Amino acid sequence: MNIRDFFNDEQRLAIQDSIAAAERRCSGEIRVHLSAKCKGAALAEAQKVFTRLKMHKTAERNAVLIYIAPADKKLAILGDKGINERVPEGFWDQAFDVMRSAFAEGRHAEGLQAAIHMAGEQLQHFFPYAESDRNELNNDISYGE
Repeated sequence: MNIRDFFNDEQRLAIQDSIAAAERRCSGEIRVHLSAKCKGAALAEAQKVFTRLKMHKTAERNAVLIYIAPADKKLAILGDKGINERVPEGFWDQAFDVMRSAFAEGRHAEGLQAAIHMAGEQLQHFFPYAESDRNELNNDISYGE
């Protein structure tokens, strides 16, 4: 399966809309990355993608990456320093569990959108939207090997 076909066009647009909706309420940034293969631990691979996408360069260090390797059934959610210092302990585990449960039921887009919504709520709480905010990272799903 081509990794770009994991979500259909309608699902892809709905995911991008979920990211945009979350980001309209905060100064944070959310990205989704799909990987064809995950050679190691999902969190370690997510960290590599996070760096490659320059997500650590946001002004407030408040970017969140949701990493998915469907063929290897691996998922990770990685927040940058600014957001990690503020979210309650175990929060990313909760968002991960919601996403993993939906994925187990075959509801991939819904699970991803739920995790995006949860991340957006935390970003809104700790990094509320300000008039000076700008979209620092695009909302497109990124893909990789």
